[in-house]
Amino acid sequence: MQGLDRWLTRRHPALAGDGPLRAALIDGGRSNLTYRVDGAAVPLVLRRPPLGHVLSTAHDMRREHRVVSALHGIVPVPPTVDLVDDTEANEVTGTDFFLMEHVAGQVLSRPEQNGRWTPAGLRRLGLELAEVLAELHAVDPETVGLGDFGRPRGYLDRQMRTWRRQYDASRSRELPALDALQERLARSVPESGARSGIVHGDYRLDNLIVAGDPDAPRVAAVLDWEMATLGDPLVDLGMLGMYWHIRDLPGGEAASGAVVPEAGYPAFAELADAYAARAGTAVPDLSWYRAFACYKLAVILEGIHYRYTGGQTVGEGFDTIGDLVTPLADEGLARASAGKDT
Repeated sequence: MQGLDRWLTRRHPALAGDGPLRAALIDGGRSNLTYRVDGAAVPLVLRRPPLGHVLSTAHDMRREHRVVSALHGIVPVPPTVDLVDDTEANEVTGTDFFLMEHVAGQVLSRPEQNGRWTPAGLRRLGLELAEVLAELHAVDPETVGLGDFGRPRGYLDRQMRTWRRQYDASRSRELPALDALQERLARSVPESGARSGIVHGDYRLDNLIVAGDPDAPRVAAVLDWEMATLGDPLVDLGMLGMYWHIRDLPGGEAASGAVVPEAGYPAFAELADAYAARAGTAVPDLSWYRAFACYKLAVILEGIHYRYTGGQTVGEGFDTIGDLVTPLADEGLARASAGKDT
């Protein structure tokens, strides 16, 4: 932390504290590494890429910093402090990294954390989760300086090509169900719709900070924007739906967050209705998008499994993360075949 201390004193003296900085890895992330930094004038959060096997289009600190900075004051995101290219100086991380202010609250990543909130509060939180997503998708990228942040036309075709490359770059074992899902999705890509917007790319409950009273929790900040771009907003709804039911999969408890119906959370169909009401538009069939969400997460987890087996990542839970890849692929095949959107 001495390097960060020197850098902060030099670049942001108003944030420098009186004592040494202390950093702690924030558990829960499975890709970029996130640290809470204490000892500065205010608590900070540092984001950096993983330790190794960094894929060419993933872990882009500059894109993540740009979208978070652009959306501040429009949707709930943490205030950013700075983006740093430390690759040559190697003073802090030896990589690109960015700093943001810490937002007080709680990340709901385990069912036992629901005990702080009432069932009515958690129901309202679930609906707000969908409403915030609709508000994000309603943002005009041009008005916030993100008009060139992506290319909406052909977005889904490019997504399939991108995740195929990511999968190929992380292959270390035979995964026939994932191969089958990949081919099934590629043959049935929906036509690009007239509506496009800012896509978060990994929108789910445990990528939020929740604050407020037990009866009235609220979304204090949306986190983890590393996969954000311009594209089809239904991708975010598909991802949200996949995570809302992931606990039903074999091994899904490891990635399920806190969503359990008995705690008070609404059904995903109610989230879709809340999204539609806030967006002012009907939600079409999400079958392909739900299946694509399973495929995308399976590829992400396979990449993490690859890094873990190569000793290139840190944190708890990585030893079993690869066990969920095939159940996700099976679920994606079932979603694609069933034609269900809930």
